Amino acid sequence: MSAPLLKTFGYSFLSFLKHRVNGGLLLMIVAVVAMAVANSPWADAYHAFWGQPVSLQVGGFNLFSHHGHALTLMQFINDALMAVFFFSVGLEIKREVLVGELSSLRQALLPIIAAVGGMLLPVGIYFAMAAGSPAVDGLAIPMATDIAFSLGVLSLFGRRVPLSLKIFLTAFAVVDDIGGILVIAFFYTSHLSVGYLLVAVGVLAVLLLANRARVMSRTFYCLAGIVVWYCFLQSGVHATIAGVLVAFTIPSIPCLNVKKYIARIRENVAEFPHFDKSSILLTPHQIDALKSIESASDKVISPLQFMEDRMHGMVNYLIMPLFAFANAGITLSGSDGATVGLVTYAVVLGLVLGKFVGIYLFTWLAVRSRVTSLPQGMNWRNVAGVSLLGGIGFTVSLFIANLSFGSSDMVLLNQAKLGVLVGTVLAGLLGYVVLNFTLPKAGESTADSRNDY
Repeated sequence: MSAPLLKTFGYSFLSFLKHRVNGGLLLMIVAVVAMAVANSPWADAYHAFWGQPVSLQVGGFNLFSHHGHALTLMQFINDALMAVFFFSVGLEIKREVLVGELSSLRQALLPIIAAVGGMLLPVGIYFAMAAGSPAVDGLAIPMATDIAFSLGVLSLFGRRVPLSLKIFLTAFAVVDDIGGILVIAFFYTSHLSVGYLLVAVGVLAVLLLANRARVMSRTFYCLAGIVVWYCFLQSGVHATIAGVLVAFTIPSIPCLNVKKYIARIRENVAEFPHFDKSSILLTPHQIDALKSIESASDKVISPLQFMEDRMHGMVNYLIMPLFAFANAGITLSGSDGATVGLVTYAVVLGLVLGKFVGIYLFTWLAVRSRVTSLPQGMNWRNVAGVSLLGGIGFTVSLFIANLSFGSSDMVLLNQAKLGVLVGTVLAGLLGYVVLNFTLPKAGESTADSRNDY
């Protein structure tokens, strides 16, 4: 294949991924492939591959190690790459709290109440089914909502979806993430190494001071973040929490406001009155002007917005699919039925029934008690559809399943993973069917119908 043809193919493929394959669809494809490989003649090689050690070593120091032992590839994905995922989640949470749908109590109240219901009911169902058995350790598995996956399903309806419905789903999924992060921090912490924890807290304090001092170097925050991650990894607090905490220290205010930026652009553009169109070379003065424009453009975007934008593709199209491929490979058992059990049923019911009832019921109670109201464009029928989409747990649910059973019981872990996959698919399909019937058809008005029951 010639170089120009290869370049054209590469551009077309990337364009296809960007515009036609959303993150949720890609995750589903990867999960199916992982299941197929794990139940194929290559199953042994697939499972052995994730046990390979990973090292980034200088002398006797290995950054990717835990108490002197190199991380396996599976641990590297779950403890290191997922810390990057949670860093991006932390950036999103900070943005939502500062300027988004969680920036005021009035805006945030409905999705917060909905998210609380969407966490309590699934946990209640799971506990009712698993109390008194070892399966109870997976209590938090069905409480999460996968933002990328659920929004991916919603995006299939295009302009049929009212903006208020997208905002509602995004906001309660973000609150869900906050709940999941708190659960990981408080309930999945092993024995503490106080020394490493104190170092991590000290570095975080330095980052906060740097934020207050308007230090805008993204490299500085990234390098310090790696130090915090390593200290958390050694401390006993799950390393992914480091990603969230570091994200909260990233500056959200740009160095240069838009008004000054525009003024500087005009000044520098004025340096080109006598530009020779026939020349392919710029004068040193013009090069300096372009560098000034580039510098100003960089300063007008805050580190938080810059990082969130740059990390979006990497997280959605690399880290999350890799996590899914590593963790969704469930080997289906034969006649012994070990893959299907109590945990499977509890997770499926928690995600499909618990999420739906919890989100819908708590939203209804909040509106009926006049604590808040449904935004324009939302009605009880499309709220039902979005409540079902809330049962798409996938990424965070699989992650919590690993924390719950990964080192203690592989049978329960496989049951939990199967429950997450089945529950996610059922919730996605049911949500799609309900929304397909309840959303206005293409070209129809999306006028408010909040009194429609």
